[in-house]
Amino acid sequence: MHITFTDDAVQQITHQLPAGSGELKLVFDSEGCGCSANGVPSLWIVDKPEENDLRAGGSPFELWYEKKQEVYFEDNMTLDYRSANRSYVLKSNGQIYNSLMQLIDKREKAN
Repeated sequence: MHITFTDDAVQQITHQLPAGSGELKLVFDSEGCGCSANGVPSLWIVDKPEENDLRAGGSPFELWYEKKQEVYFEDNMTLDYRSANRSYVLKSNGQIYNSLMQLIDKREKAN
């Protein structure tokens, strides 16, 4: 899997995720959706990838995803940012996966 980041997405992610402060993870979030086949693509900041996560290529960012979730995504996608509604857009040549995606911080907070 490869993700192309637009300039707007790079600028916003850099602002929200300073270098070395976490990892990006693309998930097909099915929590509260009834079953695992129903869900919504989401972008998370995590402390580190899970043991079996795979790395998607991208520049200037790489992100992680769960192997079992790769069936929900295409090999080549683009992540954009729209300042008008302050959300990310995950899309490919064939479809828009999520046009109102937020970058959700899932890191454990230091006490």
